[in-house]
Amino acid sequence: MKHDVVVVGGGIVGLATALKIVEARPRTRIVVVEKESEVALHQTGNNSGVIHSGLYYKPGSLKAELCRAGYKELVAFCRQEEIPFEICGKVVVASSSADVSELDQLYLRGEANGLQGIQRLDADEIRQREPHVVGVAGLFVPQTGIVDYKQVCEKYVIALRRAGVEFVFNQEVVEIQSRTEASEVISQQNVWQAKVVVTCAGLQSDRVAKMTTNDLNLQIIPFRGEYFTLSDEARSLVRNLIYPVPNPDFPFLGVHFTRMIGGEVECGPNAVLAFAREGYRKTDFDLSDVYETLSWPGFRKVARKYWKTGLGEYHRSFSKAAFTRALQRLVPEIREVDLIPAPAGVRAQACDRSGGLLDDFSIQGSERVINVCNAPSPAATASLAIGGVISKKVMGALG
Repeated sequence: MKHDVVVVGGGIVGLATALKIVEARPRTRIVVVEKESEVALHQTGNNSGVIHSGLYYKPGSLKAELCRAGYKELVAFCRQEEIPFEICGKVVVASSSADVSELDQLYLRGEANGLQGIQRLDADEIRQREPHVVGVAGLFVPQTGIVDYKQVCEKYVIALRRAGVEFVFNQEVVEIQSRTEASEVISQQNVWQAKVVVTCAGLQSDRVAKMTTNDLNLQIIPFRGEYFTLSDEARSLVRNLIYPVPNPDFPFLGVHFTRMIGGEVECGPNAVLAFAREGYRKTDFDLSDVYETLSWPGFRKVARKYWKTGLGEYHRSFSKAAFTRALQRLVPEIREVDLIPAPAGVRAQACDRSGGLLDDFSIQGSERVINVCNAPSPAATASLAIGGVISKKVMGALG
């Protein structure tokens, strides 16, 4: 089967990439190959639905640039397609004086990334916005919003089908052969030929990239993010989104509160090493996945560096009381009985050989095979902008 482009992966980045390609060249023959039975079953379908503003990211990084650009495109798309969303803003809270200097750095970073209207808050002003939150200082970031990214993906799919894009499900790619004229994407059932291959494989992104890259200097380390939702009686404790000041050395934002577009309030996540690439339950275990993680020299360096942080995350994973105490740093009125277990997500965190946890998006490969190797949060917010970057590469290869 011959196509102009094969997109491997039906998450939000793969779908947005296909959409940007057909926008740039409407008659491009594209097939999206997905190993699951439908789109958006992994990272896209298991996140809390935040439209990120671009507050946290290093100025000049791909994350900073593409989050801001993607934010505008996403909001415009939601309006156009009548997808429910809300720009409600969020509060970032310094729970103690030790967090204030890092909070100040966040303020400066947000301004450097082009955010307007960020407000510094004192303890009383925090309570005006979130009456049940206790902190010594805070920031209000007005651009942050909420949406259901599965609904966004459903609209992407409708637009793609309308443009003639083909979808193939339950087809796991086992080999990609890169050639000068046409590459081959091979599953156990089919072979697709294409002038350009784009891989957006999320939790499997490194494995798919290694099919055409001899010495890939990164590996995906799966971190399970575990959540609770607030009981109906406790929802009134949270108006919108409440975040702590994050640890600047760790690429996670800490346990926080998120009001979701359907009205639920989600609490979390913690971040624990998952013992399977797609290990959404504590009991999920895959020996080959675990061996691959433990044998990666970069992971061993990360483990030595962050073992105390990791122990704290595992403690919260197995102790609801400890999880509750972490939430009480922001909202002291939260009680253990208020927390209802919710589905977990798994983050595909790229780690290089030297032990660096990649904090930026990573798009690698040749002219004929383009690999999205690292696309953590805010990739959903930035999906259309990421797709735009890849689309330009694809147009150059197609000529």
